[in-house]
Amino acid sequence: MSDNEGQVPLPDLNSADAPPLGDVAYNDEEQVSRIAADLEAVFDVPVQVSAVLGRSKMDVGELLKLGPGTVLELDRRVGEAIDIYVNNRLVARGEVVLVEDKLGVTMTEIIKAERA
Repeated sequence: MSDNEGQVPLPDLNSADAPPLGDVAYNDEEQVSRIAADLEAVFDVPVQVSAVLGRSKMDVGELLKLGPGTVLELDRRVGEAIDIYVNNRLVARGEVVLVEDKLGVTMTEIIKAERA
């Protein structure tokens, strides 16, 4: 394998064909709308979102004895951040909030994904 194999050649910016740097027009709004249009194809892709308050381990026998009103001890303390998963991947941590008599989650920390 040569050193240049698999590499894309870069244009020569010093050549007469290169556009002058002052002529480059940059419009933030135009770029944002172009990016949004490019992402439009994924807007309808369904994802599974889970907010995990805590976890608990028990035997099947104990599980079958659970009924209405049973208190289940979790591995987290009150006020501790909850984990937010998208398609079974941890993406954020947050807090439980009450919004018009319904429970919701607000994200307080975004987890940076490590690329393999």
